[in-house]
Amino acid sequence: MRVASDIGGTFTDLVAFDEETGELSLAKVPTTPDDLTRGVLEALPPARIDAARIGSFIHGTTLIINALTERKGARTGLLTTRGFRDVLEIGRANRPDIYNFSFRKPEPFVPRDLRLEVTERLDYKGEVLTPLDEDSVRRGVRALLDRGAGAIAICFLHAYRNPAHERRAAEIARAEAPATPVTASSEITREWREYERTSTAVLNAYVQPLAAAYLSGLESRLTGRGAASSSLHVMQSSGGITTFPEASAAPIRLVESGPAGSVLGAIALGQLLGERDIISLDIGGTTAKCAVLQGGEARVTTDYKVEWTPTSPGYPLMIPVIDVAEIGAGGGSIARIDEAGRLEVGPRSAGAVPGPACYGRGGEEPTTTDANLLCGRINPAYFLGGRIPLDVQAARRAIRRIAAPCGVTEAEAARGVVRLANAITESLLRRVTIRRGHDPREFALVAFGGGGSMHASALARSLRIRRVIIPVAPAHFSAWGMLMADARVDLVRTALVRAEPSQTAALAALLRELELESCALVCRGGLDPARVSARRFAELRYAGQEHTVNVPLPDGALDSAALYETLGRFHALHERHYTFRLDAAVEIVSLHVAAVGAVDRPRPAPLDRSPPDPTPARKGARAVDFDELGVLESPVYERARLRPGMRVEGPAVVEEPAASTILSPGDRLTVHEQGSLLVDIDASAR
Repeated sequence: MRVASDIGGTFTDLVAFDEETGELSLAKVPTTPDDLTRGVLEALPPARIDAARIGSFIHGTTLIINALTERKGARTGLLTTRGFRDVLEIGRANRPDIYNFSFRKPEPFVPRDLRLEVTERLDYKGEVLTPLDEDSVRRGVRALLDRGAGAIAICFLHAYRNPAHERRAAEIARAEAPATPVTASSEITREWREYERTSTAVLNAYVQPLAAAYLSGLESRLTGRGAASSSLHVMQSSGGITTFPEASAAPIRLVESGPAGSVLGAIALGQLLGERDIISLDIGGTTAKCAVLQGGEARVTTDYKVEWTPTSPGYPLMIPVIDVAEIGAGGGSIARIDEAGRLEVGPRSAGAVPGPACYGRGGEEPTTTDANLLCGRINPAYFLGGRIPLDVQAARRAIRRIAAPCGVTEAEAARGVVRLANAITESLLRRVTIRRGHDPREFALVAFGGGGSMHASALARSLRIRRVIIPVAPAHFSAWGMLMADARVDLVRTALVRAEPSQTAALAALLRELELESCALVCRGGLDPARVSARRFAELRYAGQEHTVNVPLPDGALDSAALYETLGRFHALHERHYTFRLDAAVEIVSLHVAAVGAVDRPRPAPLDRSPPDPTPARKGARAVDFDELGVLESPVYERARLRPGMRVEGPAVVEEPAASTILSPGDRLTVHEQGSLLVDIDASAR
């Protein structure tokens, strides 16, 4: 049995696929912020899971990103090369908004009194200029412990070229402080840029004690119920899975653990349906997240920033992360009237506790979920299959808090909240498509999460997207996507050479080194080497540029012919991204190898086809607010009774326990043989 769990801000989802029977089991329980592992364990009985039968358990968690944004990590100390104590303070001169005269750099995660210098120095080639003074390392470690450090990061100048000094310093630190987690930057990343490497090492150290305790606790509770330790895996931000011990050593690789699973699910679903160009949209309880998938591939970047906003540069991380954009517009996003009398939705969220007002747990502020309920888009008696009846009057009282100051009815206020939530999410979709040179009309929209299927039709119309795809169990889709995850290890090395034939021998040698090392690492969990393949990439730029374009490398030997093919791909990609190409020298900045160990993926059997008439699935009708299209009486269908071949015309609502699919007038829904809902958007509305 393969099991995946995804902890969200509001709910914890669990999906289990029984490989013997082909049965898919689902569970959704409220997230337990006081003890996140408890929510995972509470989801096992509803899904009828015997932990002793688990062959593979894959866990996605928001623990790391929450610890960073809420500043709940360990008091961290830094050991660095003499003269580089203030790298974290200096950061970069560039800023998101050069016209923001109130700009303030974000505070470093390590205060200055916990940033200490060590005597050592390498040059840019990695050759020793000043030998490592081991006594200065010991003094630094002891001083950090005396000042209350609960974790230690080590980042030396040019250690990406030669990690020998860092490795020895880490050995000394672990001997001096055996109970204190120690992170050397070269254990996490081997790319250049001192500030970014230092930030990555510091943030890994910051969350390491918390992550180790969390994963250890989850492991002990699962193994206590009969699961084998070897079956336990964690979802990485790169889209691959890793073991609990590996994740405990480098927890920063889990920073976007949950969203990565949903992207993998969208890729797998696209392959099944013959859709290679997809926009994935996950609207959950706290945020909306989206990614652009071209040619059946997700973009993986090592230029990720925590807490980046249009007014803050955030904190850089040099780890492989699937490129997912997000915004604070989920079901629990709170609506309010600001000082200027304008309606705002998000980013503040009601979370799991108390949750939206309609949950009846003490929430009083209006949320997007409350607005959707009053607009007739959610059945109050069928939320989570009726396990949590929704309180319509509580939602009405909450919405009244924004309706009264504006002098509008509760229905008008609710409509405004939904309209604004759609506008905010549309801005996110435009950011990852139009602003990056993609035409959304050429993509299909895969919508999921508890709210994705409710908002997808309106968003597709605004962006002129031709088709919306609602997967089976959309509210559990991120967890389902984790079942598609392969084991994966990513290694990146800085090369920084001209892209010339004279460099191919050295580049080929480095590439081969990365392939062997990454394949060995991915097999450490017992994976059959015959199931491992290497994906190869290079970061290229024109000479004189600062940043790079990620280019897939051709298969086979990296010789002159492969180099010229790579250059052709680079020019084409650069022109696609930036609308121009140059007749200038090109540099290869770094090489990137991803070793991928293929796992067996669940393949649900096709469902039996039925005649197109959906009447057997109809369960009633109700009034639904379609914004400018008006309030329309709409037939309601039970998704579990919709069979492949059936067709539904909008306006309509398709209900299932944890989600509702809203079909606008003119939309045409067809049920695919796999069970997904294919919604073709009315061409006249587009």
